[in-house]
Amino acid sequence: MFTGLIGELGSVRSLAGDDSGYKLEIAAKTILNDLKLGDSVAVNGACLTVVHITTKSFTADVMPETLRHTNLGKLHIGEKVNLERTLRLCDGLEGHLVSGHVEGTGRILHRQDEGNAILFRIGCNDDLTRYIVKKGSVAVDGISLTVVEAEKNNFTVSIIPHTAAVTTLGFKQVGNWVNIETDMIGRYIEKFIGKDDKFWEHFNTAQ
Repeated sequence: MFTGLIGELGSVRSLAGDDSGYKLEIAAKTILNDLKLGDSVAVNGACLTVVHITTKSFTADVMPETLRHTNLGKLHIGEKVNLERTLRLCDGLEGHLVSGHVEGTGRILHRQDEGNAILFRIGCNDDLTRYIVKKGSVAVDGISLTVVEAEKNNFTVSIIPHTAAVTTLGFKQVGNWVNIETDMIGRYIEKFIGKDDKFWEHFNTAQ
């Protein structure tokens, strides 16, 4: 489990493989402290298991299911990625509960400065936006963000200068792909009550 608060920006050292799976090596610093084989690290919001560690990097296997639902297969050497270690029981929950199970990707449609903030409008399929509500939480490339607006095929988030400085969103531009994980509470509610489109239409309108 994660919180969506990024611990460090790492960079891709190597990415080898094909559609049957990749080995991804990430150069990092602080995230390596006390890191052990078998530990989980969220890379752009995707929970990966550490299979090799050096003094300057860690390596994780990326399986086909992860490649299908994330932007990890599109990474290139030297590209920056968001890194987060798992939540410990003694840690405070300052973001929101993030599982690291990315559901799909979205594409940045618009980027706009607004005072000291940056607004991003992100387009994605409505099988994701059905769980995204105004003033709710969403993880974008693993970053815990508050939803400004939610439409059928897109949603808007806003980031402060600190978030721009310490995460990949600071240099993401229109056309870039991002990983999306919606709030798991909405998915559990749907599981219990079923996919009643009229209910969800009313729910989203009520927001």
